[in-house]
Amino acid sequence: MITSNTALYTLKHPAQVLIIDDEPDIRELLEITLSRMNIQTHTADSVTAAKQQLAHQTYQLCLTDLHLPDGNGLELVNYIQSQFPHLPVAVITAFGSMDTAVAAMKAGAFDYINKPVDLTQLRELVSNALKLREPATSVILNEMIGESEGMQQLNRTIAKLARSQAPIYIHGESGTGKELVARMIHQLGPRREQNFIPVNCGAIPSELMESEFFGHKKGSFTGANEDKTGLFQAAHGGTLFLDEVADLPLAMQVKLLRAIQEKKVRPIGAQKEVCVDVRILCATHQDLYQRVNQHLFRQDLYYRLNVIQLNVPSLRERSSDIELLSKHILIRLAQQSQLPLPQLSANALQALQHYPFA
Repeated sequence: MITSNTALYTLKHPAQVLIIDDEPDIRELLEITLSRMNIQTHTADSVTAAKQQLAHQTYQLCLTDLHLPDGNGLELVNYIQSQFPHLPVAVITAFGSMDTAVAAMKAGAFDYINKPVDLTQLRELVSNALKLREPATSVILNEMIGESEGMQQLNRTIAKLARSQAPIYIHGESGTGKELVARMIHQLGPRREQNFIPVNCGAIPSELMESEFFGHKKGSFTGANEDKTGLFQAAHGGTLFLDEVADLPLAMQVKLLRAIQEKKVRPIGAQKEVCVDVRILCATHQDLYQRVNQHLFRQDLYYRLNVIQLNVPSLRERSSDIELLSKHILIRLAQQSQLPLPQLSANALQALQHYPFA
């Protein structure tokens, strides 16, 4: 059943979307839903037919089932990545096929949606994908400062990852700018007009963690004097950045895993789950894989969060950027203090460039 809020997702400019599924009922459901969003749809029932369609028509999005008569959706994801790298492709997965969905996103899929298809989640996915057509011209971007090869590569990777909805694990030492990287990914992506919600997982008391993440209903426990919106709901449509994710207690890791897989949360005391459309970015200065080996972090959650790993270089790995960074800091300090711009002596700059920054 298509609910009456379809109009909320109607797009202003018609787009072309290719639907690839060998089940006629699924194709029809997707066609009807997208047509009500003012989207023109084309269909294919196999990998071969999809490749023929792609050769003769320009599309803004592909939706493909993972199980097709002459191949699978992963093959199509790889094909589209090589032949049409700017075309987002989302995969439709059977219930319980999260490993395959993760594999698809590692291969470059934009996002995934589970069967049976939730139409609200479908419309949100499609809307996000089609926003990639809109350039981020109005974004005021705080870029990572640096001209070293490592920083240039980091900025290129950030721009590429902003086009995906895959969870990203940002790894780097304290002070390397992991939250700034997460903000850049958000600002450059289709969710930029919605909230970016950062949360320090190590700063939330364990007894309050479920309420903070998922919210609660009034009277659900002692002290719950009013309804509370959780972080997932606050980030709906946008990005939730989990900083120091390694500090999550094991009990909370189980609940976080389910929220990520099902794209739903249940506030404490609520009778029903609530759908949430949130992109998850996480970071930690700790070695998360080592935490898994120490049985302090769940392996299944690790693989859900670490679909793509992005490493942020430390300052000692890009010492050629120290002069540029130093000038930037001095300019900012001069502006804040309204004093003349101080100059860094050659000896001071040399000392900074040879400092280990351990």
